[in-house]
Amino acid sequence: MNRVTPIDARMLERFEQGYAARPELNVMSNAVSRTALPDVAFVPAAAAKLRMDFSVLVKTNNITNQKQSGRCWMFSTLNVLRQRVIAKCDLEDFSFSPTYLAFYDKLEKANLFLENILHFADQDLTDRETYTLLGNPLPDGGQWDMAISLIKKYGVVPSWVMPETVHSTGTAKYLPILNRKLREDALELRALAKEGKDTAARREEMLAEIYNALCILYGQPPRSFDFEYTDKEEHYHCERNLTPHTFLEKYVGNDLDDYVVIISSPIHALNRTYCQPFMGDVVEENMFWLNLSQEELEDLTIRQLQAGEGVMFSCDCHPDGDRTNGYWDPDCFQYGEVLGGLTFGMTKAERLLTRESTMNHCMMFCGVNLNENGKADRWKIENSWGDASGQKGYYIGSEKWFKANVYQITVRKSLLSDAQRALLDQEPLPMKLWDPLA
Repeated sequence: MNRVTPIDARMLERFEQGYAARPELNVMSNAVSRTALPDVAFVPAAAAKLRMDFSVLVKTNNITNQKQSGRCWMFSTLNVLRQRVIAKCDLEDFSFSPTYLAFYDKLEKANLFLENILHFADQDLTDRETYTLLGNPLPDGGQWDMAISLIKKYGVVPSWVMPETVHSTGTAKYLPILNRKLREDALELRALAKEGKDTAARREEMLAEIYNALCILYGQPPRSFDFEYTDKEEHYHCERNLTPHTFLEKYVGNDLDDYVVIISSPIHALNRTYCQPFMGDVVEENMFWLNLSQEELEDLTIRQLQAGEGVMFSCDCHPDGDRTNGYWDPDCFQYGEVLGGLTFGMTKAERLLTRESTMNHCMMFCGVNLNENGKADRWKIENSWGDASGQKGYYIGSEKWFKANVYQITVRKSLLSDAQRALLDQEPLPMKLWDPLA
């Protein structure tokens, strides 16, 4: 065993002497005593360079609001797709029902959880896969692939057909309860499996209980509805008795498989495809990602924006952000200087491997500014935190922030080069449940 190094009186005395020798530290202490650290560290001159003007811009509509839920991935996917309905119906604005998809997301995730529990039924509860699964049976988060799997299986409906509820917009109010039940169900299914008994009937009963709970919390999903709207020319339209699938086919289309998820990960093999066999929502689908270089990821993002379509992306939204003013930029904050001269030098790979960074938020790129050399220097972002945050719901990400914190985009396969498209034919490598990008 390594020898321990306790903090002793002499060490503390050296710390005190070192602090006293730097009077500027006490000045900083005074400054942050009544002002929050991000405000003291803020650099107005850097923020002034991040103008809300862009050489490439995609049309967007009213800002959506996921509120106190982890449905950013669902909102950003639907924000990309809603432009199709707006254009087809000549509308001022439109939004899909995230509640409708969220209902089936939770039901499918419950089924996937039980599927995985049975897959690892021979493990001890403390083995890594089972322990990881039990940590969060019904997660709120997701990715583009998961939203598309739900949309293809269940269709979509307008927002007013299945409106938000206090629980769809505040999932922490109920998820601990359903997680508790699913953990209990997991123990029972494991016991049945170890006894060699059939688990199918009992599993269906468990899912029926989750279905009933979701109906109480979200409302029961509609089987059909009337699509009524008034276009920009004040003409009224009504199409009756649509199903979620017929609405999808008529107003969104059947080309959702024409997109591919691109990641840029320095800890995974370049030019390789990956899957996540024990994550997602719909058990019969699997997430499929292609790992390309940062330069290729950025180039594809720009090209889709230039083609007039927004780009759903996943990032680490925690570092260097200002919700009030709508900035993401490392140069806008001098945290190290305020805190006595701290320095930060981890690479992107080191940040992932030490869990300093991970994908934790999805949004949509809707603009980019290209400088005189044709290089991106800032990005316009449509968020789903409501129009009271940022600049009326929009944010600006600097190029430096993009390179450091954007890990994933979704683009049309037609934008890929022939060489990149050929990579899609590979057998994907499975990611671990605890992968930093999982």
